[in-house]
Amino acid sequence: MRYLNLTPARLKAVAIAQLRDDLPVWFGCDVDQSYLREEGIMDRDVLQVDELFGFPVETCMDKAERLDYGESLMTHAMVLEGVKLDSEGQPLLWKVENSWGKDHARDGFNTLSDPWFDEYVYQVVVDKKYLSDEERAVYETEEPTVLEPWDPMGSLARCR
Repeated sequence: MRYLNLTPARLKAVAIAQLRDDLPVWFGCDVDQSYLREEGIMDRDVLQVDELFGFPVETCMDKAERLDYGESLMTHAMVLEGVKLDSEGQPLLWKVENSWGKDHARDGFNTLSDPWFDEYVYQVVVDKKYLSDEERAVYETEEPTVLEPWDPMGSLARCR
């Protein structure tokens, strides 16, 4: 696999561009974090663990630290099917189709909050045409950094 390292804001922008063309977006995330499976809700505030324990548990590390220490990694892939934007065009909620069948969540669909996206979505797959010219040039011409086999970005590619 070949990745282009983009900020969460840019990942969202390219995902929204592809969704606007009525094309779904495959993405990799950590479904083991702040996720009510039965209800199909992925939201950082859905479980208030820090308040329960009285000290930072979920908020004690940022996204990079969670990856470095193995607290988070890509555990599942799903498909973004839609996005709800605010009046300024910023995402609020994402419509997610899961592969766990129609009996899961709401007829097989989840709702993902935008703050959850920031923290637990690690990759999106979009057509290269949604990248800027500069991003496309980097992707196509720069020598890639080869990741170690134990790097968390390869977790979805491993056999389980």
